[in-house]
Amino acid sequence: MTRRLDLALVDAGLARSRTHARRIVEEGRARIDGARAAKPAAPVADGAVVEVVDVPDGIEYASRAAHKLAGALDALGPDPAGLRCLDAGASTGGFTDVLVRRGALRVAAVDIGTGQLAPHLVADPRVEVHDATSIRGLDPARIGGPVDLTVADLSFISLTAVIADLARATALGGHLLVMVKPQFEVGRGRLPHGGVVRDPRHRREAVLGVARVGGECGLRVEGAERSELPGQDGNAEYFLRLRHTGETCTPDASACDMIERATGPRPDPDPTPRALEEDLRP
Repeated sequence: MTRRLDLALVDAGLARSRTHARRIVEEGRARIDGARAAKPAAPVADGAVVEVVDVPDGIEYASRAAHKLAGALDALGPDPAGLRCLDAGASTGGFTDVLVRRGALRVAAVDIGTGQLAPHLVADPRVEVHDATSIRGLDPARIGGPVDLTVADLSFISLTAVIADLARATALGGHLLVMVKPQFEVGRGRLPHGGVVRDPRHRREAVLGVARVGGECGLRVEGAERSELPGQDGNAEYFLRLRHTGETCTPDASACDMIERATGPRPDPDPTPRALEEDLRP
C-alpha cells in the first residue's frame, strides 16, 4: 500500500499542511528513503522513511517567502543584526522569520489581514504584530518611528503606489529591500493571459518603474537581484536594495546596469504551477 508524499509528510508531522508539504517538495528538501523526491504525489510505500532536510535552526520557516528574502540578503545585504525593521505585507511572517533569526533587534510585522502570523513569531518578544494595518498612509509613529531596514512583499498592488509610504517609514540612511512582482507593475494591457510576465523587456521596465518612483522619494538603487524562487504562479520576481538618502534622484547608469543584469533572459522556473496542480490531483 502506498500514500502520496504530501500526505505522508503531514502524517509524519514534518509539514503543517498539504500546502506546506508541497512547498517543501518544491524547494527540493523532501526525501524518500534518502532519495530526493520531485513531486508531491510521489508514492511512499509502507515502511519507507520520509524526511525533510535543510531545516533552518531546526524549525521550519513561517513561509516559502522566507527563502526568497534569505537569498536576497545573502546576495545584496544589508545584515539585519541589531537593526529595527519593518516587514511590510508580513502575512504568515516569512520575511519576519528571517529577520529575527538573523539578529534583528525588533520587527514591526504589518499586514492588512489579521491572524496570519505564525505562532512562533507572535510569541517572539522581538516581533510587534500590527494586524489590520495598511501600508498606505502608515504613520511611522505607529511602529515606533522610522526603522533602519524595511522589507516588503506585497501583492495585488504596485509598489509605486506605496513606495513613498515605505520611504517615510525608513530612517534617513536606512535601507529598503523590496520585492518587485512584474505581474502587479506592468499594467493590465501588458499582462499576458495566464498572468505570467515572460517578456524580459516588460520585467525590466517593471523594476525600473519602481526604481524611478523610489528615486522621486529619495531612494537610491544600490543593488538588484532576481529572487532565487519564483512566485507561486511562476512569475519571476526581483529584489531591489534601496538606500534612503532623502534627495531625489533618477536611476544612474550603474543602477540601470544592475537592473539589466537581474532581469535579463534566463530559463523560466520549472515546474510550472499548472504541472504542480496536476501533481496534487488524487
